[in-house]
Amino acid sequence: MDWTRFVLPLVAGVACAGCVNMSDPTRLAPGTSADEVQRLLGAPTGRYALAGGAQRLEYARGPFGKQTWMLDVDAEGRLTSTTQVLTEKQFNAIRAGATADEVLRTIGRPSNVGYVGWHKTQTVWSYRYTSPFCQWFQVGLSEAGIVEDTGYGPDPICDDVDKPLHGIFRR
Repeated sequence: MDWTRFVLPLVAGVACAGCVNMSDPTRLAPGTSADEVQRLLGAPTGRYALAGGAQRLEYARGPFGKQTWMLDVDAEGRLTSTTQVLTEKQFNAIRAGATADEVLRTIGRPSNVGYVGWHKTQTVWSYRYTSPFCQWFQVGLSEAGIVEDTGYGPDPICDDVDKPLHGIFRR
């Protein structure tokens, strides 16, 4: 009997199960060092300066980019909070007049970037998130990087369920 047919998948499964658990930021206790956070979660997808020498580490995750975790680390390099920021509560806090940097610090990088207007006069950042509806949140930025408007709209990934999505799904 060829034991490698059974042992290798078992070892791979156990190894992957450990990886899944370590990718969950909510499992990290307050006070965990920033070095330990990065050892367990990998390099952040973004870093943002906060007041008093603290920083915010962004971890964009999830299928289709529907999760972004912000981990705040104090000036001593210790974890103080962990927040999943792709929520309607966070989106609704973004107001016209905010800067692109403020948006990034609040909800992280967008899952999609587009443009409105013949001469690309407005950049539109779109954010997928977990919702009972197939929609995304959008932020319209002026050429100067200032929020002009925000809103919710249908996510184009759901436009036609009969067409393959990114070549992998079919109805």
